[in-house]
Amino acid sequence: MRRALEGAGDAPAVPRGYRRALDDGTDIVAMLIDRLVDYKAVVHHGVESIAAALGGAARVVIPADLPAEWRPAGPEYVPDAGLSTEELDGMDAVVTGCAAAVAVSGTIMLDAGAAQGRRAITLVPDRHVVVVRRDQIVGHLAQALAMVDPTAPQTWISGPSATSDIELQRVEGVHGPRRLEVVILAED
Repeated sequence: MRRALEGAGDAPAVPRGYRRALDDGTDIVAMLIDRLVDYKAVVHHGVESIAAALGGAARVVIPADLPAEWRPAGPEYVPDAGLSTEELDGMDAVVTGCAAAVAVSGTIMLDAGAAQGRRAITLVPDRHVVVVRRDQIVGHLAQALAMVDPTAPQTWISGPSATSDIELQRVEGVHGPRRLEVVILAED
C-alpha cells in the first residue's frame, strides 16, 4: 500500500459543508409526523392520548423513572428491574421517553437516558409507546447527535420493526415491536 501511494502527494481536502439545519420556516413537527406515518407508526398528540396509544394493554413495562403523568389509569405497570426476556415477552406494551427525534428521517433516538430504560425493554414487547417532547424534535441528524450520549447503547427507530428479506415479503416484528405508537407532547 505504501509503495503504491509513493509520490501520490497529499489527499485533497474533503468538503464538510453538510446541511445541518432546515430552513427557519420549516414545520419540523409536521415533517416528523409525515415521516412517522409513512413508516406505519401511529401518531398521537398530548399526554392524555397515551391511554389510546396503549390500546387496552393489560401489562405494560416501564422504566423505573417514567414520569407518573405518562401512566394513565388502567394497565398494570411493571417497572423494569432486570426483567428476563421471557418476562418482557409476556408484556403487552412498553412506554418510554426518548433522547431525540429527527424530522427529516422520521427517526426516534434512545440512549438509555431519563425515562428510557434499558435497550431490551424497547425491543421485546410487541408494542412500543414512545413519548416525544417538542423540544426533542430537530430537523437533521447532526442536531440530534448532540442530544444523545455517545457512550451509551443507542436504539434508533424509524417505524415498526420490519424486514423484506424473507422471499421479498414485508414481515413486521422480526427485530423489535410490530407496533410503534408515538405520542408528541407540546412545549413543556
